[in-house]
Amino acid sequence: MSFQAYIDNIRTKTGKTPDDFKQLAEQKGFYKDGAPVVKATEITNWLKDEFELGHGHAMAIYATFKGKTE
Repeated sequence: MSFQAYIDNIRTKTGKTPDDFKQLAEQKGFYKDGAPVVKATEITNWLKDEFELGHGHAMAIYATFKGKTE
């Protein structure tokens, strides 16, 4: 599955874009000044618990937080 396919599937499931997740992560104190400020595990656990994303999909969102989008 391509990276874009992961992002498309996440948007279909949650109705949220990577930018939406960044805003939510900022509100939770996980993301600041364009970068994550906590470990990947904390962010992926939040995405799995709150949005019912699988590990691969949660890691795709984390990758967007790190600026790795390809």
